[in-house]
Amino acid sequence: MNEQRALTHAELLELKRWNTPTIYNGWEQITRRDHCAEAFNLEETRDFMPQMGPMVGYAVTVRIEPSNPAHKKNRPTATTEYRRYLASVPGPKIVVIEDLDKPAVIGSFWGEVNANVHRALGCVGTITDGAIRDLDEMTNAGFKALARRLCVGHAAVQPVEFNCDVEVFGRRVSPGDLIHADQHGFMVLSEDEHAEILEASRFMDSNECNTVIQAARNTVGLTAEEILKQLGNAGREFAENARRKFQRDTEW
Repeated sequence: MNEQRALTHAELLELKRWNTPTIYNGWEQITRRDHCAEAFNLEETRDFMPQMGPMVGYAVTVRIEPSNPAHKKNRPTATTEYRRYLASVPGPKIVVIEDLDKPAVIGSFWGEVNANVHRALGCVGTITDGAIRDLDEMTNAGFKALARRLCVGHAAVQPVEFNCDVEVFGRRVSPGDLIHADQHGFMVLSEDEHAEILEASRFMDSNECNTVIQAARNTVGLTAEEILKQLGNAGREFAENARRKFQRDTEW
């Protein structure tokens, strides 16, 4: 692995040019983790702003419990401390919220006000296993959301705990994890994977385009047998290119 380092703003912008499945294709080449079970959401998510494309940022984490009115007693202090935490973390940031009421959804942390407040503090969006509301207003604020569903009210919502490990959609997320998310779901990249993910994703995207996709698109005038042979050759070339690049076996 390369020496750990923070990605530059330009590198984060380039990561945002690809969809999350493309990031997965790069990740599985560099990770030491189980590519069949780790790093991605295990439960279905819903992207409420797919027109905004992917979002990329570092996780800031929160737990909420909208059904419990006892939390309202500490609202001013909790909100101030939470916002100071947000402001202290470099961006871009994605707010990952674990709703302790799940599977029930009682109220939303998100709406027009919080979307604008969080944008001002360097956050680009959220992943929450609870709900959101004020969908049009959140979109207008440029604040992307992956969530379980929509709801009407906020109930007794406020930060209960923050800057802690959370679990959303079957995936554990820690503060500082690099997240890539879009309409397909999300990837959670550990610190030792940050430095290599851009180059790996870039390479695998190019590798696909120059081998198997090109072979599948260039079939005019070929017989079925010739097409099968061309696809087989392209698949082997694809796997060999990846093997040479990453020094590990690539399935095809």
